[in-house]
Amino acid sequence: MWLVMAVLSAFFAGLTSILAKCGIKKTDSDVATAIRTVVVLLFSWVMVFLVGSEGQIVEIVPKSFLFLILSGLATGASWICYFKALSMGDVNKVVPIDKLSTVLSVLLAMLCFGETGHLPVKLGCTALLTVGITMMVERKQEERKDVRRGWMPYAVLSAVFAALTSILAKLGITGVESNLGTALRTGVVLFMAWAIVFLKGKQKQIAGIDRRELRFIALSGLATGASWLCYYYAIQNGIVSVVVPVDKMSILVTVLFSFLVFHEKLSAKAFIGLCLMTVATLLMAVFA
Repeated sequence: MWLVMAVLSAFFAGLTSILAKCGIKKTDSDVATAIRTVVVLLFSWVMVFLVGSEGQIVEIVPKSFLFLILSGLATGASWICYFKALSMGDVNKVVPIDKLSTVLSVLLAMLCFGETGHLPVKLGCTALLTVGITMMVERKQEERKDVRRGWMPYAVLSAVFAALTSILAKLGITGVESNLGTALRTGVVLFMAWAIVFLKGKQKQIAGIDRRELRFIALSGLATGASWLCYYYAIQNGIVSVVVPVDKMSILVTVLFSFLVFHEKLSAKAFIGLCLMTVATLLMAVFA
């Protein structure tokens, strides 16, 4: 079941990137992140009450609370960097770099949780993932002259914080109902996202958001909420070093929709890189 949830998480995460890109063409990325976090939080708490786990909040030990808070802070930092990069660069270039968090998460899971079963296979697949990701972030010569090329550092930071998120969440969600854990950490993300908006003085931009973009931002929030609920169920019940790569195959959904919606095409080299990532992920799932 946890593997199925990881696949569903990947599907919804893939939709998130496309919907978010549609919502930040004119809207500031920090403002969009804060608004969509509100949607994610509402969605998360609705699920908590539907499964009836709200009463378990008093049973959560301080250690789990601490790691859930740290996980939320890491998620907030990752989101802010990710959507800043997404607002500046092509989806097909930002998303692969963000997926470097897969490699970092797998290595950290081996160190932190002793997930060393089928170690040669995992290390080989991790190497394949790295090569595939590297091939996908190739830039054309004319794109290097783009004045908005500053998206790359944000994408790299997004990957680092996303990797920390997975490990901290695994530590924090142990013994906590996954929907409740997701809702609590989303509250931390919400606080962080809105703090950024007010610290930068961007709150005045909210009233002027294009209504069409606002709808896409809301939809991306719903997709994120669905992805998170599936992902943290899988993290709680499955093997982190397998769940994370499967979840990151959301890139398949992203690439497909970026072609259909934004007409962003992959080069032959990038396509080979995508194939390597897919093969590595499937092998990890098979040997889980």
